[in-house]
Amino acid sequence: MSPENRVAQLRGEIDKINLQILELLNKRAELASQIGKAQAEMGINFYDPVREGQMLQALEAANNGPFSNETIKSLFKEIFRATLAMEEHEARANLMVQRKPNQSNTVITLADGTEIGNGTFQLIAGSCAVESLEQMDEVGAALAERGVRIMRGMAFKPRSSPYDFQGLGEPGLKIARQIANKYQMFVTSEIMDASQIPMMSDYVDIFWVGARNMQNSFLLKALGKVRQPVILKRSFGATLKELIYSAEYIVSSGNPNVILMERGVRTFETWTRNTLDISAVPLLKMETHLPVIVDISHSAGRRDIAVPLGKAAKAVGADGLMVEVHPNPPVAMSDAKQQLSIPEFHQLMDALQTI
Repeated sequence: MSPENRVAQLRGEIDKINLQILELLNKRAELASQIGKAQAEMGINFYDPVREGQMLQALEAANNGPFSNETIKSLFKEIFRATLAMEEHEARANLMVQRKPNQSNTVITLADGTEIGNGTFQLIAGSCAVESLEQMDEVGAALAERGVRIMRGMAFKPRSSPYDFQGLGEPGLKIARQIANKYQMFVTSEIMDASQIPMMSDYVDIFWVGARNMQNSFLLKALGKVRQPVILKRSFGATLKELIYSAEYIVSSGNPNVILMERGVRTFETWTRNTLDISAVPLLKMETHLPVIVDISHSAGRRDIAVPLGKAAKAVGADGLMVEVHPNPPVAMSDAKQQLSIPEFHQLMDALQTI
């Protein structure tokens, strides 16, 4: 046999082996998919490093060359990665919060018929924290003048320093409820722990999960059993996939009324407190059917760019905006630099009407 014919024959054998490898890879993927579904039912993570290590050791022991053990390990690690990615993709496709073909948006309806997620642009506004009845009354009057339906009533303030103002607690919730009733608004307030649900349910219309608690699965599952809607705020270090999985904890536990909040992520930039991820809005709208709102206060950490950020959020398709407003921002007990004065709040509202 000539060298040319021999090469052609060997290549033909390689082609056959390629098809055999392809068939075996797909067979392996089908088995892995079945394992992944069984693990999901048991609540077990897809990735098992111990199992992966055992498989690699067995392959090394069985390897007789000509590939080196390092090459074999590299090849199979790629197979393991591809399998894990497939399992995660299948899992996301089955999430309750994942948008299915031709699925309608989730629209959250409050007691008076106010809707979030129906194509209108809703505002959530108010001071960073409840400080006094007089402060909340002045802010409430300004919000009501511009038709704001949802007021911030933050009574518990998780702070980086334990010596900073931590909020008024339940007395602050009582103030927020009193002012909201006066101006016929709804109250949203941050919950820190599942044990607070019974007490807070007497005061709040919408529970708020802050960035620090975004992945507190015990709290998220507990909020899946309440009647109120839940605002779920993206952590400054979380991916969008992680935010979606956090929402799934709430929805899969029985509460379909979840509002996603983009609040900026931590980057190397120092001119803003965080970097507003404006691309998160259309991506979350594509991947989920839940309403998406944007926090322009915590993302920037400064009031002087609130107007362009607010306009950008509305232009990109957000369902609403969250902005902090204070009668006298320089003396605010928390986040003084990012809260709008009442005149600045009116300027923002005027600017939003042009979009």
